[in-house]
Amino acid sequence: MSTPDSPLDIEDLRSRVSQALTDFLTRQRPKLCDISEELGVLDSALIDLLRGGKRLRPAFCWWGWRAAGGDHESSGALIAAASLELLQGSALVHDDVMDDSDTRRGMPAAHKRFSAIHLANGWGGDADRFGDAAAILLGDLCLSWTDDLFFSCGLPADAILRAKPVLDIMRTELLGGQYLDLLEQAKGSASPERALRVARYKSAKYTIERPLQLGATLANGSPELLGALSGYGLPIGEAFQIRDDVLGVFGDPEITGKPAGDDLREGKRTYLVAVALQSADQDQRQTLLEGLGNPELSQAAISAMREVIISTGALAQTEDLIARRTEQALRALDTVVLDPTVRNVLSDLAFIATSRSH
Repeated sequence: MSTPDSPLDIEDLRSRVSQALTDFLTRQRPKLCDISEELGVLDSALIDLLRGGKRLRPAFCWWGWRAAGGDHESSGALIAAASLELLQGSALVHDDVMDDSDTRRGMPAAHKRFSAIHLANGWGGDADRFGDAAAILLGDLCLSWTDDLFFSCGLPADAILRAKPVLDIMRTELLGGQYLDLLEQAKGSASPERALRVARYKSAKYTIERPLQLGATLANGSPELLGALSGYGLPIGEAFQIRDDVLGVFGDPEITGKPAGDDLREGKRTYLVAVALQSADQDQRQTLLEGLGNPELSQAAISAMREVIISTGALAQTEDLIARRTEQALRALDTVVLDPTVRNVLSDLAFIATSRSH
């Protein structure tokens, strides 16, 4: 048997998660169409959205399960892990509405998709408002269906009930982090500490720490194991979000699926931007503040802002923080006895989550 190219594909995980999602959506579509065939557009939009992505959250959930001794052939744990892609779908759709993003994973964002449907049919009212409203409903549907898939995963009831509080706090932290993100933009904050708080709750916990804990709790992992997974998952989660913020300014659109410099157009007050603002001189600060949040930002203006971020040392400081968080996470794995396969996969996943091309 050949060795998978990516740790995300060990134990055939990614294809199994994708199949679980396909099976679930196939079962759910009649429920929508029984209400009205017109709801088929929601199903189609969701299928397209869930077709992409690396399946990071299901992967961390699965390896939390395996770290606690869970069976590698468990279909129930696999389905429970797959439900996190629906939670991720909800977050992406709502986030794109809040940021008025044009694209997601190289395709039109959901609200732009629904706006285009409105325009193509010549319906009354404002097409953009219709698109936003429809996307909010699609995100709500994803959130609701997260529970549908999780609670029907087939694992014993006591395991599901034991893990439910982890899923609950995961969603609360995500929504709280999203609000804090909006708040930082509204306040025009230039605090690296506050930017890290946003990264922690908007992304770090629900991307890595909580999925790991969810999987381990389903398998009845020990408090010591849960502590070690948290010690690994939170710093890797923060490094993941900080890397994503760097890619939002310097990333290749062919890889990120979003236009170059999109985070600058959206006015994101990330750790990278906060450090740059804090370190900038008067002229550099003016360059940043004039561009942040300008949806018509030109490529030349983006280049000028990138140069400021580099010359202030903000990019180097941010890269250093990513490296330190990653080292901290890997040290946490040494505090508990792990199956060698699990340890190796978690180490490799740390690299995947924090690499310059994710």
